[in-house]
Amino acid sequence: MTIKQSLSPFMIPQYLDAIFWDFDGVLINSNSIREMGFEKVLSDYPKEKVEALLQFHKANGGLSRYVKFRHFFENILGEKPTAEKLFQLSSSFSEIMQKALNNHALLNLETLEFVKTNHLQYPMYIVSGSDQEELRRLCQQMNIDVYFKSIHGSPTPKVELVSQLIKINYLNASKCVLIGDSINDYEAAHANNIMFYAYNNSDLVKYSNCKFDFMK
Repeated sequence: MTIKQSLSPFMIPQYLDAIFWDFDGVLINSNSIREMGFEKVLSDYPKEKVEALLQFHKANGGLSRYVKFRHFFENILGEKPTAEKLFQLSSSFSEIMQKALNNHALLNLETLEFVKTNHLQYPMYIVSGSDQEELRRLCQQMNIDVYFKSIHGSPTPKVELVSQLIKINYLNASKCVLIGDSINDYEAAHANNIMFYAYNNSDLVKYSNCKFDFMK
């Protein structure tokens, strides 16, 4: 039986091989800070062009900054960016994020309470569009890394991260779920034939699905 409805994010099937968590907007309330970072590093460009990038960023939260900066140049400015320019912008963005996100007040207590309570029952992994080394460092600084089997991010696309983790850990895809807040999260789940739960995004509720009974 397939269930498609607006569920509590924590009504999880009792027999799972793994829970994959998106990071930004799900485990940490960082979306506005990411937007601020793009505005700062792109402050020398026309505001309407930067706004177009922000709209792309909001609609594709699960994509990496590298993809977003390339999209900005190729599809918004109509230019071919050099590798040096992309590296420069990504490095500046990373520097801003490392300072701005290292703040325990940004942690999403609702989701983290579930993680802390259930991490021994369900193997949990973070799969994010954020830079992997930056992400691991931030989770360690905030003392939440201990709740996850492993933490993964860009430049490897999320769809590949999920695929690799399923294979490496011999997981049963039909018993895995990805919890995320962007269309890219759903696409990564769908491509890997795992369940998806749309967290804090009413536009994606129609994609939330489960093939098992839920615990209360």
